[in-house]
This record gives sequence, structure tokens and C-alpha cells, in this order.
Amino acid sequence: MNPKRPGLTWSLILIVGFLTLCPVLMLLLGSFSQGLTAFGQFTTAKYVAAYTDPHLLQVFSNTVIFVVGSTVLATLLALVLAYLNTRTNIPFKPLFTVLSIVPMMIPHLLFSVSWALLLNPSNGLLNLSLQDLFGLESAPFNIYSLEGMILVEGLLNMPIAYLIIAPAMASFDGALEEASRVGGAGVWRTLWRVTLPVLRPAILAAFVLGVVRSLASYAVPRVLGMPGRVDVLATYLYEMISTGFAPDYGQAAALGMSVLSVSIALIVLYRALTASGDKFVTISGRGYRPAVIELKKARLPLFLAISVLSLLMVVLPVGVLLYTSLVPYSMVPSAQAFASMSLNHWFEVLRDPISLLALRNSLFLAVVGATLGVVLSLFIAYVVVKIRTRAAGLLETLSFLSFSFPGIVIGIGFMWFFVQTPLYATLTALLLAYIATYLPYGVRPLASAFVQVHAHLEESSQVCGAGPFTTFRRIIVPLLIPGIVSAWILMATMFVRELTVSVVLSRPGSEVLAVQILNFADDGLWGKLSALGIVMILISTGLVLLAAWAGQRFRGTRVVGS
Repeated sequence: MNPKRPGLTWSLILIVGFLTLCPVLMLLLGSFSQGLTAFGQFTTAKYVAAYTDPHLLQVFSNTVIFVVGSTVLATLLALVLAYLNTRTNIPFKPLFTVLSIVPMMIPHLLFSVSWALLLNPSNGLLNLSLQDLFGLESAPFNIYSLEGMILVEGLLNMPIAYLIIAPAMASFDGALEEASRVGGAGVWRTLWRVTLPVLRPAILAAFVLGVVRSLASYAVPRVLGMPGRVDVLATYLYEMISTGFAPDYGQAAALGMSVLSVSIALIVLYRALTASGDKFVTISGRGYRPAVIELKKARLPLFLAISVLSLLMVVLPVGVLLYTSLVPYSMVPSAQAFASMSLNHWFEVLRDPISLLALRNSLFLAVVGATLGVVLSLFIAYVVVKIRTRAAGLLETLSFLSFSFPGIVIGIGFMWFFVQTPLYATLTALLLAYIATYLPYGVRPLASAFVQVHAHLEESSQVCGAGPFTTFRRIIVPLLIPGIVSAWILMATMFVRELTVSVVLSRPGSEVLAVQILNFADDGLWGKLSALGIVMILISTGLVLLAAWAGQRFRGTRVVGS
């Protein structure tokens, strides 16, 4: 395992190229084919049919409004929260920092469902409470709308934007702001003329990544958009392949190619923005202390506003799922509601054979898939960081490519591939698709960990007579345990909650938790849905705790054994 042996690099290029380029190639070929059963009979009719559909213009308009609106909301919320947490004297800053990240652990599907339970116009708990409180004849809010979709998607994407903006905000040299204020500028003018321009790369990077995530979003449009007949590209594509007696996979592939092209272009732009961030560096070799802005009279109102935001993002989504899983039907919290609570929905779910099968399948995919994904990511990260060749650069590009894949679109690409093989409608198909789609989530933490391992350690091991793989196994891997655990946790939780690829590839016998929860939502079985959703959250939390415990135990064993 050294630069003089390129066999490892090219072997990984073949594996990763198969996982990432194969579905794209099949999607392209499928868009010029008559259908799944007539693959290879090339035609341009699918493109003509896809782009001349009169409904497409409305779908495109809805998509643009949804994507831009939710991304603007997420970026603004993240910017405000990052500024308050890093630059002001708002109270309980550590708590709000944690709360800004916790929503990432709540699956998008369950977050969307929780808002449907709260604000659907027929029996949403908040709507019912407001109607009783103010004597209203109709529900004041309707979450099944474009505005509701923007709100929920914006709240979901805010943590990602926060993780990009907050570090840049925290490392900002306060001397620049102080110089502006000395020159006579007030707080707001300094913020507008100094702080925001310097943070422009981070803000733009957060915005572009938010656009990519919103464009690929399926959970929010499916749960909140379809009941209100608000179609965006993700649900429009799904309807092409799931409704009617003869689903048109070729037309879906033709339209999917455009979505995929836009996503890839946006990811290239995102990487360019993050790579050029050094042009805006404001930290010098001298010490500095970020200025703390005194909020004065605004301190309490802003604290209350952030508290409400945290309530909306963390407490309400989980709380409404737990409450709904215990009551017989949608009821406003009251003495009668609490008296009627039971575990009936839980017993029904745990006795349901399809739900139990979905649970077993999801656990298998999470444990086995994350393990295989981390092993592959480990070798990829090693080559990318330690073997700096052009081939290693190609491998890095291929491994990052799937980050731009919208789940529905790439699921259609895998559909075109797997239907030609015995893997169609099996767990193995889902396993390969999961690893291909979420490979960057394993490579990134491990690449960061590899950067911190000095080459002298490998050289010393090899001087003592150890071979390349012995050095890798005995020296490098033990030092990377924190990164390995982080990558495994991230991939396992992603696999447990995965929806967009699963909804295309899952078939009877290969159901997973997210698909079963979605089926409950379609049938209006909110109690069963909530119970199974809490099970999903508990599994994700349990995987995190188990992996963290195993990582600490392994590190302790290594220290004692050395």
C-alpha cells in the first residue's frame, strides 16, 4: 500500500466507478429506450413526451418556489442562529448550539409526518386546539400547501446550513468589526458592510448545498405536497413510475437526467465555493478574541424567539409522535385524552408481520451496509489522502459524485440496472444502492481522520519489517477509531431512515421501515405510524450509543495491549 503500487487505487476506481457511474449510465440509456422490457430499442420519444407535458410547467414552477423558498429560509435561520450563538451574549448558548444540530437525528419522513399531525386541516392537533380556544369554524393553518412544505423543508435544512456558517462566523476576526465601529458605523451597518461580505463564501456554500438537498427532497413533498396536490419534480417523477397500469420508466429517466445534471452542476459550484474560502481568511498568526455583541434590551426577546424555534425543531416533532402513538385517534390533549391512552398501536405494530419484516430488513441494511461502506470508505480515504496521484484525484471525484444524486433519480437509474439482473427486488439491490448513494458520508470523516496521521508512523513500522497491510491494520486503523466510529454511525443512521432510494427499489419482501411508515401515512394509520416512527428513532439512537461504546472499548483495549 504505497504510491509505487497503483493496483489498490485502480481497483477502488473500478469499484466506486461501478457504484456511482453505473446508475447514471443506465439512466441515460434508459431515457433513450422504449421501456424496461424493451431495453436497447433507442428512441427520443421519451424526451419529447417528458418535456411537452403541459403539467410540467406547473411542476417546474412549484419546484423552483419550493427549493428557493426553503433554502432562503434555512440559510437565514442558520445565519441568525450562528450569529447569536457565536457573536452575542444571548443566554444558554451551549444549549442552543446542541439544539441546532439535534434535528439532524430526526428522519425527514418523521419530521414531515409530525407537522402533518400538528397542522393538517382536518384533525391537526394544533389546529383543533386553536379552533377550540378561539371558536373558529375552520382550521387556521393548512400544512398541505406550498407554504407548509417550504416551512418544514427550511427547518430540516437549517442544521446543515448552520454547520457551514457557524465555524466561519466563530473564526471571524473581530478587529475588522471594531475598526468599522471606530469609523462611526453602527452594529447593523457593520454587519451589512463588513461581516456579511467576509462570510459570503460560507453563506453561498450553505445556500447551494441547501438547493441541492431541497431539489432531492422527497419526504416533505410526498407527505405534505401530495395530499394538497402540490407536485414538485421528486413526486412528479415518482408518480410516473408508480401510478397507472404501465409506468413509464423511460419518460422518468429522461426527466431525471435534467435533474441529475442540475444537481451535479450545483455540487461542482459548492466545491468551488468551499475551495475558494481561503481568499476570505481573516485569522492571522497573531492572537485575537472575537468581539461579543451586547444585545441589551433585545437579549430576552431574542432568547424567547430562539427558544420557540428550538421547540418547533426538537420538542414538538418527537412529542407529537409519542402522544399520537398512545391515543386511539387524533385528540386534543385533555384529561379525556390522557385517560384513554394505551399501548394498543404499539402492540399492533409489533404483531404486524410486514412491520417486523421491515424492521429486520432495516437493521440488516444498517449494520451490514454501514460496515461494508466504512471498509470501502477506509481504503478510499487512505488513497485520497496518502497517495497523491492523478488516479487518487479521480477516485476522490468519483466518491464525491454520489453526493449530488437525488435519491428518486438515482433509484430509477438503479432500477434500469437491477431489472436486467437477478438482483432485482432483493435486499442486495438495496444494499448496493445505499452504499453507492451514501458513500461520501463515510469517506469525508475518514479522510479528515487520515490527515492527522503522520507518514512517519507508517515509515517507522515498515522500517521495523512490517508489511503494508500489517502497518495499515496494526498502526493506522487503531489511530482512526474515532473517525471510523463517526463514519459508521453516520452511515448506519442514514440507512435506517433511508426513503428516496427505497421507495423506488423496495418490493414485497424487501420492505424497510421508511417505506412501511409511508404506507401507514397513505392509509391514514397515524397511531401505527407514530409507534413505528418512535421505534425508528430509538434504533437510530441505539446504534449511535452502541457504536460509541464499541469505539471507546476498542481504544481502551488497544491502549492496554500496547
